[in-house]
Amino acid sequence: MKDITQLDPVALRTLAVAVRLGTFEAAARELHVTPSAVSQRIKALETRIGRVLLHRVKPLEPTEAGLVLVRLATQTELLEREAVAELVEEADASGTAYASLPIAVNADALYGWFVDALAEVQSRHRVVFEVVREDHTRTAERLRRGEVVAAITGEPKPVPGCRVVRLGRLRYAAVATRDFHATHFADGVGSATLAEAPIVAFDRSDSLQHDFVRRVTRRHLAPPVTYLPSVREFDRAIRVGMGWGLLPESDVVLELDRGDLVELVPGRRPEVPLFWQHWRLGSALVDDLTDAVVGAARGWMAG
Repeated sequence: MKDITQLDPVALRTLAVAVRLGTFEAAARELHVTPSAVSQRIKALETRIGRVLLHRVKPLEPTEAGLVLVRLATQTELLEREAVAELVEEADASGTAYASLPIAVNADALYGWFVDALAEVQSRHRVVFEVVREDHTRTAERLRRGEVVAAITGEPKPVPGCRVVRLGRLRYAAVATRDFHATHFADGVGSATLAEAPIVAFDRSDSLQHDFVRRVTRRHLAPPVTYLPSVREFDRAIRVGMGWGLLPESDVVLELDRGDLVELVPGRRPEVPLFWQHWRLGSALVDDLTDAVVGAARGWMAG
């Protein structure tokens, strides 16, 4: 069997940067080398491993073997920076590099409570974050690809090499303005009206509204959709009557009580279970982040 121990750490980092940025040229600019040097480092790593690590397309696509090494490179860099931070005296800490944690987070958590957890961790560690916004149904794929070290996801099954912590359930209410409801649902909420009434969705990966329609009608309908990939604008579009949509229950309780918003099917509030998955690293920084995320989520979600 081919001996593939003692892999070149420079080549590993080069591979990870190339995958993250998508091209040899972009990786070369970040690493301050030529594109040819990037290509040669990765080719040497492929020779060492005895496998192809990248599909040379744009953007660059890692193979399964490539994904394994991207994860290794990212994990190694994080643990190295943590070790350096422990060795440096507090007085000299200003000269040490910040650790950088890439994390995948769904939009509602990001705009609701997640930044509080990041701020708490940053107050204790020399760390910055690269937050990737992604639908909760897709964040686990980012973990599998080695693009992030942790993610908020809807998947309870752990990604290989990861630990899972349950965060709770985010409850939603399907709402519309009084005028919108009177215009589009005067004859009730059913297949005919739901097929015609415009909805607002976050983006094309946001299936909450369509899932709600399917549960209510037991049919696959295709109502007209406005896509607004911003939590603030998504929320505002519903409140100004552009369509109906699902908003976190905690955001609409008062307006439902006042009658400013109307619930399409009173009491029928879908719940999305969310989980925190992170690589098993033995990292104090990731452990602290996990504690902060769990604590911040507790105040926003049902158990």
